[in-house]
Amino acid sequence: MKSDAAGGVVGFDPVGVLLQPGQIVRWICDANVHTTTAYSPKNDNHSLRIPETAAPWASNFLLPAQTFELKLTVEGVYDYYCAPHEMAGMVGRLIVGKAVGPGSLPFDYFVAQGRGWKPVPPAAEKVFPSVAEIERQRIVHSQLKFPT
Repeated sequence: MKSDAAGGVVGFDPVGVLLQPGQIVRWICDANVHTTTAYSPKNDNHSLRIPETAAPWASNFLLPAQTFELKLTVEGVYDYYCAPHEMAGMVGRLIVGKAVGPGSLPFDYFVAQGRGWKPVPPAAEKVFPSVAEIERQRIVHSQLKFPT
């Protein structure tokens, strides 16, 4: 979880990761205040972008040096966001095993089903690396420039 000093540039780095079922993911807040929150109707009625049988998560607000860990066992694509910075495009994508499930579908797939879920904001849609890019590179780093 990254940010410049003023908080004007925020993002996850890496922004995309390929994992095996059962691996543990650890988010580390480097700067600012952030969350890691699964795209799920159980999280403020967001559209479902994690496997249907996976448990959605929502970390508390994390301050610098604080961490959040999660063990992912269900195969599929997991899209997530930072609650205070979603509109700024602070999102990430994990693929566990095979790229299946709602996160592998177009962002608006649920509209035809008549669900009233919140869509992924356009600024956030642009940040997600493609499934193919994650599968090819295994780890996709953010293109944003953060202080070291």
